Amino acid sequence: MMQQYLRLKAEAGPLLLFYRMGDFYEMFYEDAERGARLLNLTLTKRGSSNGSPIPMAGLPVHAMEQYLAKLVAQGESVAICEQIGDPAASKGPVERRIVRIVTPGTLTDDALLPAKADRALAAVCVSGKARDPRAGLAWLNLASGDFHVTECSPAQLESELHRIAPAEVIYADSTELQLSFDGARTRVPDWHFEADGARGHLLAHFKTDSLAGFDVEDMPVAVCAAGALLRYAARTQSHALAHVQTIAAERAGLYVLMDPVTRRNLELTQTLSGEDAPTLFSLLDDCRTPMGSRLLRRWLHHPLRDNAPVLARQEAITALMTARLDMDQTFGAAGLLESLRGALQVFPDIERIAARLALRSVRPRELASLRDALATLPQLHALLAPATGAARVAALARHLTLDPAIAELLQRAIAQEPAVAIRDGGVIATGFDAELDELRALAADGGEFLIQLEARERERTGISNLRVEFNRVHGFYIEVTKGQTDKVPDDYRRRQTLKNAERYITPELKTWEDKVLSAQDRSLAREKWLFEQVLDVLATHVRPLSDCAGALAELDTLAALAEHARRHDWAAPELSEQADIEIEAGRHPVVENAIERFTPNGCRLDPTRRMLLITGPNMGGKSTYMRQVALIVLLARTGSFVPAASARIGRIDRIFTRIGAADDLAGGRSTFMMEMTEAAAILAASTTHSLVLMDEIGRGTSTYDGLALAWAIAQRLLTHNRALTLFATHYFELTRLPSEQPTAANVHLAAAESAGGIVFLHEVREGPASRSYGIQVAQRAGVPAAVIRQASRELERLEAQGAPTPQLGLFAAAIDAEAQSQASADHDAALDALAALRTELASIDPDSLTPREALDALYRLKAHLA
Repeated sequence: MMQQYLRLKAEAGPLLLFYRMGDFYEMFYEDAERGARLLNLTLTKRGSSNGSPIPMAGLPVHAMEQYLAKLVAQGESVAICEQIGDPAASKGPVERRIVRIVTPGTLTDDALLPAKADRALAAVCVSGKARDPRAGLAWLNLASGDFHVTECSPAQLESELHRIAPAEVIYADSTELQLSFDGARTRVPDWHFEADGARGHLLAHFKTDSLAGFDVEDMPVAVCAAGALLRYAARTQSHALAHVQTIAAERAGLYVLMDPVTRRNLELTQTLSGEDAPTLFSLLDDCRTPMGSRLLRRWLHHPLRDNAPVLARQEAITALMTARLDMDQTFGAAGLLESLRGALQVFPDIERIAARLALRSVRPRELASLRDALATLPQLHALLAPATGAARVAALARHLTLDPAIAELLQRAIAQEPAVAIRDGGVIATGFDAELDELRALAADGGEFLIQLEARERERTGISNLRVEFNRVHGFYIEVTKGQTDKVPDDYRRRQTLKNAERYITPELKTWEDKVLSAQDRSLAREKWLFEQVLDVLATHVRPLSDCAGALAELDTLAALAEHARRHDWAAPELSEQADIEIEAGRHPVVENAIERFTPNGCRLDPTRRMLLITGPNMGGKSTYMRQVALIVLLARTGSFVPAASARIGRIDRIFTRIGAADDLAGGRSTFMMEMTEAAAILAASTTHSLVLMDEIGRGTSTYDGLALAWAIAQRLLTHNRALTLFATHYFELTRLPSEQPTAANVHLAAAESAGGIVFLHEVREGPASRSYGIQVAQRAGVPAAVIRQASRELERLEAQGAPTPQLGLFAAAIDAEAQSQASADHDAALDALAALRTELASIDPDSLTPREALDALYRLKAHLA
């Protein structure tokens, strides 16, 4: 057996090998030690190898999924070895084979997958000439069959991986990936990415002579990645990937691009601290199915650049919000939206059920839930009729009409309450197969026979407490107590001896037992065969089932967005073909939901007003305002309504954010270095159609350096990149920029002082701020009163001196030309007075003055300062 194990372990390589032995999966040697450590299992020893005990650790078969989930969460991969031979017919060890490999990116079991997120498997290939290298990227969601490819420059690869967020990335042995992303990394031999082999593997899988029909012929590097990816994924499964039926090319210009920093700063699906809520996704996710939640997550990470598909979604949301049902419809007289969301609630995860159907890993109870769901599809289809005026709703409704044979087969074949697994029996419905019904009747028809046998034997032997019973180890037997054994007939054969009883078998009982147990085995075998036949038929309907699942997911997502828009008074944004943003009374969707009263603010950015210089006190709401503009733009580009009184959103190609920063200690980069790295990326990639958020740029260094950098970066964005920019700053000097650049404008977050301290009004007003309120904010933060008093005195002293730095009184009123002229005259007069004062002081000898003379001198000096 250990020889067999070692052969299979060599096949599994570095993967943990779960070696099936009866009701347990066992691990041996280094696997046992590693598995015991990772899973907190008891490490035992069994047998010996070269005189040393063999380490061993095991886990029950019925608990495998929970242990697999722990391993996958730690980035581990597992090869599962099953007994495929018949123990009764085997000479020596039962034949075993690795039937499945579970890796972080190839999960299909429902228990191992997050319900509301995808776990994609990706492959990366970097090729091309040294002067013009290209990165090919392919990714596959094995739980749904979605298969995509794209090409980009190597510099964009990290951003693309963050967009896709794969659970596992495979790449060639010779490739060095210097990328930061959360996912497992797996190396495969270089030949997997060889062009001819990769192309041939794809052609064989899709059963075509060319890839031209998939529109990927001009992506040779991506094709190499796709071929390697499909080869790797197929190796992990015990069946062909029949549900992977097409490959989609994603090209530059399809989505509004966002780099990892922007996704993090906008808190789309994860907060800055790494939590799942509160985020934009957690706010909007009121979907009724897991399929809808996953699609909503994908939409938020993939806003669309083109207006046509965005407008189609927006029109569908409008139709769902406004359509109403007739009184006589099945779902009642409520609005369509409420009825639709109620109807969707009964649907299981058909997307993943269809995938497991293709992989032959679907479970009986999943088929039962699919059967029940398909029975309600006609009602759901009829329910959508009032909203089919919207083209997108009509297109989705067409996918809800499936071949009635699918529902009819499931209705006839699957028991009303099937067992968990086919090996337990009780899965195929009574009446579906006459032979199975006959075997089941034979196997179950033991009650009456046993009662009659027990009565006959009591009468024949005179043993009144004789009993006929059954257990799984010894089968059927007749039990007689010790005191009655002298009455046992000669034809009784002893089967088992207990402390107080003897158990026997008779020829008649043995014959009946063989017939019953044979009927049970044959019944189970027949049921397994019938189940496979049902799967064969259903496998031909995987594609329409997947299309139906996609339609249900999109309807669910659209309905959730419609419900949120209706409940929170969101507006349908106008879409324009230009690069412009005009928002009236916009709100931050997440912050608004967390506080009692939110102050709405507008925003206007267009070719004549490309940059807003935002000033105001800390805690005044600058960062919230900037993020809310970005989120409104993102929501508009996904097709959603937006939290505003009205909005006009143009074609945005990218969203950049530089908000806050943290040290990259591992990479040896300071906060300021991180800030400059992000700023460099924005200056290199933003265009006239980009939205840029810049918050407090230059604050991580000295005042002179920071001001100079902030001014230069703002100038570059205005004159070269010409991006739509929100530029928050505490450098007051930057508020002069609009006087030099007419496409820049000043706005500020208003605040006021009251008897109780500073009051943040959170209103965006035109013009620069008048004060910084830094000391008041520090006071509210709990800085000791003594420190506040000293800071106030120091501020008064600095203001009285007129600090000789370029950073004049922060947030003082803007100085116009007349005020500057007056200031220059005052400065000259002050210099003359200072010279006269010095002359007077030089003529005074303090040691020779009488008290009266000293007092006169003091009055003369005071006159010089009047």
